[in-house]
Amino acid sequence: MKYTIDKKERYAVMKLEEENLNSALAPDLKSELVILANEGVPNLILDLSSVKYVDSSGLSSILTANRLWKSLGTFVLTGVQHETVKKLIEISRLDTVLTIIPTVEESIDFVFMEDIERTLRSEEG
Repeated sequence: MKYTIDKKERYAVMKLEEENLNSALAPDLKSELVILANEGVPNLILDLSSVKYVDSSGLSSILTANRLWKSLGTFVLTGVQHETVKKLIEISRLDTVLTIIPTVEESIDFVFMEDIERTLRSEEG
């Protein structure tokens, strides 16, 4: 599985460099996600801008990331540009479950806002 990862202090951007997120890649992606979560990456942005096709195994790996980061911080899916990927996410109703933001830059802004809100809530409570 080809990907790049850009780790910062408060987030990491993982960009899949594959055209297909399918049953051949999904187990590798899940493993990488678990490693990142165990390393304590507080927020994850998964960039799918190179991905043109996703199958049910690929969706499962995306949901794994969403579940892992529920307790860690924020998970954002970005770069959902290809029509087949958009359609599958809509048909499976994952657009109602996942935080999907158009660009990496907007996703980073979103992560920072979520961090600020979490900090304010913890100071209040």
